[in-house]
Amino acid sequence: MPTLITAATTQEKLLRARAAASRLALLSTEEKNALLRAIADAIEANEKSILAANHQDIENSGLEDAMRDRLLLTSARIKDMARGVREVAALPDPVGETLAQWTKSNGLRIRKVRVPLGVIGIIYESRPNVTVDTAVLALKTGNAIVLRGGKEAAQSNQRLVEIMNAVPGVPEGAIELLDSTTRHSVQELIKARGLVDVIIPRGGAGLITFVTENSSVPVIETGAGNCHIFIDDSADFDMADRIVINAKTQRPSVCNAAEKLLVHEKVAAPYIPRIVKKLIDAGVEVRGDGKARSLAAGLHVGPAEEHDWYQEYLRLCMAVAVVSNVDEAIAHINRYSTKHSDSIITSNESNARKFLKQVDSAAVYWNASTRFTDGAEFGFGAEMGISTQKLHCRGPFALAELTSSKYEIVGTGQIR
Repeated sequence: MPTLITAATTQEKLLRARAAASRLALLSTEEKNALLRAIADAIEANEKSILAANHQDIENSGLEDAMRDRLLLTSARIKDMARGVREVAALPDPVGETLAQWTKSNGLRIRKVRVPLGVIGIIYESRPNVTVDTAVLALKTGNAIVLRGGKEAAQSNQRLVEIMNAVPGVPEGAIELLDSTTRHSVQELIKARGLVDVIIPRGGAGLITFVTENSSVPVIETGAGNCHIFIDDSADFDMADRIVINAKTQRPSVCNAAEKLLVHEKVAAPYIPRIVKKLIDAGVEVRGDGKARSLAAGLHVGPAEEHDWYQEYLRLCMAVAVVSNVDEAIAHINRYSTKHSDSIITSNESNARKFLKQVDSAAVYWNASTRFTDGAEFGFGAEMGISTQKLHCRGPFALAELTSSKYEIVGTGQIR
């Protein structure tokens, strides 16, 4: 098995990606879709070797519980991976789309069109599915991609990149994988202004902060997910139970899992003991403010300190607080959240509309789980990440957000 990680230096890989970007930009939609379908077939055909590589990573990682689950690949997850690739192939190609066009009084015809970004660098942690998701989104939009995954997933990532690069027609340099055994490769990537057009950090708050503070390449910031659910005084308790349990426990290691629960004081007495018991029965460690702990007396609820309200747990842990009304809930969320995903459970449309309008997050829900903040769930096939910044893109971003624009101007000899 060839060793892609050590086959070339970072600089050589970046140069290959730069050259590949020019070739990728010339591919037709039909050519790109054919490559993606072939990649999906190749992933399924190589399931055995992918699982073997992933097993090595699992054995060597030392990770446990939710973090181990982020790294784990199974037969079902590989099938999901391939299905996601085919879904991306079936989506409209944004490249070449006319965004606006007009003719000036002097006869100049001006057209604004979508074009690829060029070379995308992505730095991410131990989720090998990100390797495939991001590579196929880049290919679909005519971009080259440079991947710098986490060391825990080194064997899985290497095998997946080998499989994709072996598909006939994928240009050399279109998918490059950097060495994950040293932090030096991260430094080289984020300082490669001129070779790399955009950096996307995807992972914990520490990684994202480091990249945004040190990169000389423009960054699309994907955010940590300190997500909230607010139970309003008119909430249907059965609905609220389903949403809270799903948002917290369905996959606690991901950024759209709920970490905080706010409960209106008018329903706190009946609802907090009820939901706390259900959370504990589901294996969740519960922390609470003074009011929540008092109402859940007899249940094991630890104290929530000030730092808890800022924290993204990424595990089966949830902090609960009592608030006086929807305004206090909104203020609490805007103070402590990471501006990712937050939800209100209510039958009061006025409160719901206020929450949707005033909560300053990338995705804001009314009577639904925060777990839907995901490219596939939004109909994008896959995603590069969830952007919590406001420039260029916000929320799950995929094909359209992986393009820029340029103006094509056609004249008949006009001069100024």
